[in-house]
Formats: sequence, C-alpha cells, structure tokens
Amino acid sequence: MALKYAINRHEMVDKILGGLGAVGNDFPINSAYPLFDDTIEQREYDAAKAAEYYAKSGHDGSPIVLRTAPGAFPGAVEAAQLFQQSANAAGIPLEVKVEPDDGYWSDVWNVQPFCASYWGGRPVQDQMYSTAYLSTADWNDTKFNSPHFDELLLAARAETDLEKRKAMYSEMAHILRDEGGLICPMFNDFVDAVRTEVGGWIVDPNGELSNGRALSRCWLNA
Repeated sequence: MALKYAINRHEMVDKILGGLGAVGNDFPINSAYPLFDDTIEQREYDAAKAAEYYAKSGHDGSPIVLRTAPGAFPGAVEAAQLFQQSANAAGIPLEVKVEPDDGYWSDVWNVQPFCASYWGGRPVQDQMYSTAYLSTADWNDTKFNSPHFDELLLAARAETDLEKRKAMYSEMAHILRDEGGLICPMFNDFVDAVRTEVGGWIVDPNGELSNGRALSRCWLNA
C-alpha cells in the first residue's frame, strides 16, 4: 500500500504517454469494459500516506529493487525513474535496476519479485482476471491468491443478470485494488489515423489497428 500511494499516476500519463491515456487504479480494468464500475474511488499520489504505510510495514530500510527494461513497454525505464523520484520523496528507498531486453520476459517477468510489465487488453473482464489474477493462473505475475476473489470470478461467469455480474466485478476490483500486489499507474490510448478512402474501419478498444484486424476488416474505396 505504501508503494501504491507513492506513485504519481497523473505525472506518468503526462510524461510517459504524452497525455494520451488515463490513470490506473491498481486493477486491470478501465472504461473500455462494458461492466466497468466508475464509482470506485481513484487512488492518488499521497507522500504522507505512503510514508505512513511504509513506517507501519516494518521494512528494514534496504533498497526496494524495481526491475525494468526498455522492452517492458515504451517508456518503461523513464516510468520507473519517475516512480523512484516520487517514492523517494515519501521516504521509500526505491531503486531502479535496468535489465537487458534479451531474456527479460523469461528471466525477470514472473520470476523476480518486483518488475515492470505491460498487459494488452482482453475482450471481457473474465478473461483479464482469469489470465493473470486467478490464483492458479500460469501468468499470475503478482502471485495474487484470494479464495473469495476466485469464487466471485467463477460465479460471475454463470451470472446472466448483468447488474449482479457488474456488482461481482466491482467487488473483485475492490479486492484486487486493496489486497493485491498490482500497481497499475496508467492505461495508454490506442492512437490510429485513418484516411477517408479506407472503408470498414471499426474503432476497437482492445488494441492498435482495430485490434490487429484492420487488414481483414478494411478495404480501399475506389
């Protein structure tokens, strides 16, 4: 929790994404998902709270090593350095270790205890949560383990009442936000340019170039 309050999300969106994005709230869902709960309180940078939680943690004061690499995502090294500055301002000894791109996804991600990563969106919340936050998921890179979260995830799959399902996903978001190890500072926008003679273009929030399907969806008008 100390580290979650020690990151300046708005600064990252402005400086790393050039303003082309939105702040994250420590769970991997945003308004691109139809059942997103926009009433969840946004977590903001608060050096005093970060320092308070850090003091309560009993940490021995040794450097907390955040591993990153240029290939983790565009601007990953610079983002880690911004995080280091805001954390240090709160009295948290965050240290950035830049790893080589070669082997990063096999030797650092999902292996080392604290590292930068990038996730692409998934079509529905169930897939996003099942891929990385179900306790038994192979790509559970924060080692998140909450029996109640698992129960809600499985129950939501079978819930046909959309309001009830939305409430389940909201509860899951609160659990992950407050109990999980994910620090999600930002979501990047997908920026595409389309000429007037291109037909069939569909704005798809899941990825660039109409979620990678532009070549199969589009055609050139004569």
